[in-house]
Amino acid sequence: MQWIIRLPFFVILMGLGAIAMLVPAFHAAIVEDFTTMRVFFYGFILFSVLTLLIGLTMSNYAPSNVARSQLIGLLAAFSVLPLMFALPFYEAVRNTTFLDAWFEMVSSFTTTGASTYDRISALTPSQHLWRSTVGWLGGLLVWITAVSIFAPMNLGGFEVRATAAVGKGTTGTFSQIGAVVDPSERLVRYTLALTPVYMGLTLVLWVGLLMLGERPYVALAHAMAVLSTSGITPIGGLNFAASGFLGELLIFVFFAFALSRLTFSRGITGERNQVLWRDPEFITAIVLIVLVTLLLFARHYTGTPDSSGWTSLRNVFTSFWGALFTVTSFLTTTGFESRAWDGATDWSRLSTPGLFLIGLALIGGGVATTAGGVKLLRIYALFRHLEREQERLLSPSSVGGGGREARRIRKQGAYISWVFFMLFALSIAGVMVLLSLTGVTFETGMVLTVAALSTTGPLATVAAETPILYAQLPDAAKMVLAGAMVLGRLETLAIIALFNPEIWQR
Repeated sequence: MQWIIRLPFFVILMGLGAIAMLVPAFHAAIVEDFTTMRVFFYGFILFSVLTLLIGLTMSNYAPSNVARSQLIGLLAAFSVLPLMFALPFYEAVRNTTFLDAWFEMVSSFTTTGASTYDRISALTPSQHLWRSTVGWLGGLLVWITAVSIFAPMNLGGFEVRATAAVGKGTTGTFSQIGAVVDPSERLVRYTLALTPVYMGLTLVLWVGLLMLGERPYVALAHAMAVLSTSGITPIGGLNFAASGFLGELLIFVFFAFALSRLTFSRGITGERNQVLWRDPEFITAIVLIVLVTLLLFARHYTGTPDSSGWTSLRNVFTSFWGALFTVTSFLTTTGFESRAWDGATDWSRLSTPGLFLIGLALIGGGVATTAGGVKLLRIYALFRHLEREQERLLSPSSVGGGGREARRIRKQGAYISWVFFMLFALSIAGVMVLLSLTGVTFETGMVLTVAALSTTGPLATVAAETPILYAQLPDAAKMVLAGAMVLGRLETLAIIALFNPEIWQR
């Protein structure tokens, strides 16, 4: 066991990816899709042997800085591992290009959920299951690395509450752990602690959807999509789900795990004294969900040309539920659309408010969750800073209260949040420029850029005035978007931290 722990992080991930190929292979054997079964089983054998050879070669590998090695390994995982995932997928699908297969795997592994296969019939159920499995593994990787790699280095949103510089080392809650535990042992510790929780929640949602009448493999794919916030669906969305409204209600409950890490990791990461109803991220999410839902509901109500359409209580509830579910889904960057969403727009005859959904996806979910975007904690820090500045304008001699942590969030936390927000905005501008060079129009480029950087792939079909098809994009644009997905998943600060001279010192 110890020699496995000492292997480079990327090699361990490579071995786990090879084992994961058995999932579509077994499923294909059950449904008698023997071509897909052989391809993925052979892929398991090929990459298992390759991983074993690389592992034996690097068995004595001893990096001078384990944290730096893990950060580089994480970057390599999201940029290189999709090549391995794409090979059996490309061989199984056949009537596709390797670029499209690679783009699909980058999108799945970064939990973006953007697909070049617009027709559901283009893939077999086992191939759809492989997309869901890769997305689910990407979500699990984000859960583990957020608390084992990013938190001790004050990255990934943890820098808002940190007392040390970004990427400089462990402080605050993780100071004792970082001082006495080897980074590799810390990674194993959180893997053993979080993996059963992640698998258990997926199992509970899967069984729940099965009890509501959903088909087994569709229920499993949707359960994986919700927990990983990838939004990957094998049937084109919840409009075609057999579980109906009760299925949406059950999925809505599980969105909470993308709003705050305290919903699943309280006590694991040393935050035993915090409670969910006092967590600033969760409170911020609830406020945003309620305000945007009421705003959209009022928009549909005032836009209805005939008030008689609202005399039915069922119509009112349907419109409200469609807005509530879809708003929460896009805030968590899952991208599932309620089946009642189109109904509300039909009654009011108003177009889909795409800018609302784009704004929600930009904000994103909680720190150390599978959600992408800027993150709720950074938005909270900026809001608290704005609130304090307004107080100082009205009462220049006032003293800000709230304790040491509140003052730190309003000052250093807001400062680093603003820096990240500016880097995020510059990333949007840079990706849009690159997309324009490939021939993509400005409006299309804006939606695609936000969808990639916020890891919310369904934005392209739901938020745009005319649905954008990834399959029709130029190959160069797909490569740019794939890079943007990796950048959005790892975040700009984590990549910039690799250029910190201190992290390269022995």
